[in-house]
Amino acid sequence: MVCGYGDVGKGSSHSLRGMGARVIVTEIDPINALQAAMEGFEVATNRGHAGARRHLCTCTGNLDIITLEHMKAMKDQALCATSATSIRDSDGQAQPAAGVKKINIKPQVDQYNFPADGNKPAHSIFVLAEGRLVNLGCATGHPSFVMSNSFSNQTLAQLIFGESRHVRD
Repeated sequence: MVCGYGDVGKGSSHSLRGMGARVIVTEIDPINALQAAMEGFEVATNRGHAGARRHLCTCTGNLDIITLEHMKAMKDQALCATSATSIRDSDGQAQPAAGVKKINIKPQVDQYNFPADGNKPAHSIFVLAEGRLVNLGCATGHPSFVMSNSFSNQTLAQLIFGESRHVRD
C-alpha cells in the first residue's frame, strides 16, 4: 500500500509495480486518486485498509498517516516506511505504548513487538529509518534532479502565493 499519489507516491507506486508488487494507493485528493485509478492502481482509503497490508509506504508529508492504531492492526511481520518530504507520516512513538517492545535489528531497522490485543494475537512489525525518509536513511538519497525539481516547485509556489497575496492587498 502506498499512501499518497503526489510526485513521490507516483514514483513509488510505479517502481513497486515494476518489481511485480500488487500496489494499492490511498489518496484523499480526488484528482490524484483519479490519476492513480486511470494508471491502473486500485485506490482505497487508509481507514480499515492500512492494517490489512503486508507492506506500507507513506508518501504524503502529512501528520499521522500511519498511527499507533494502524500499527496495532497490521499483519505480523509487516514493513513500514516513509518516503515523503517529512518525518511526520508515521507515528514513531509506538514504543511508549503499553506493552510494545522495540528491538533494534540493525541500523535503520527496528522491530516493534505488540502484545496480544483482544482477538488479535501478538505480532511484530518492522519500521525502517525510525519513520524518517527511507530513501535517505536506508539508501543513498535523492538524485540531484529530484532535489532541483522539488526546490523549483517550492520556489514557484512561493512566488505565486506572494503575487496572489499582493493582488488581494
